[in-house]
Amino acid sequence: MDHLFQKHFTVDEARAILPELRRVFSDAHRRRDVVQKVDSELGERLKQTGTDVGGEQVSGLLMDMLQLNTQLRRIQGMGVQIKDFDRGLVDFPHLRDGREVFLCWELDEDDIEFWHDIDGGYGGRERL
Repeated sequence: MDHLFQKHFTVDEARAILPELRRVFSDAHRRRDVVQKVDSELGERLKQTGTDVGGEQVSGLLMDMLQLNTQLRRIQGMGVQIKDFDRGLVDFPHLRDGREVFLCWELDEDDIEFWHDIDGGYGGRERL
């Protein structure tokens, strides 16, 4: 049987990486907030004639953007599907009764308690 995903998580394997996902999302969300704030500040400064927008602030912005990208790639490298970055909503490819489905987890949830069909999405979540 052909599957869409090479890696499939057991419920225990997915649960085991939740602490790491929480750390990565926390750092990524913090960096996103800094990037948005600095980007807004720089945008306002650019509107002023003759304003220099280089230097330490821009270097920091670029480093935060790079690290944010690194964190997103780190999550994807685990084999986890990011569905909504802001909510920390992810899906773990999983085999349930021989079918390929997703285990579904959101950052504010304590544990993985739901699954849904590959095409079903969040609205089709069912309890494990």
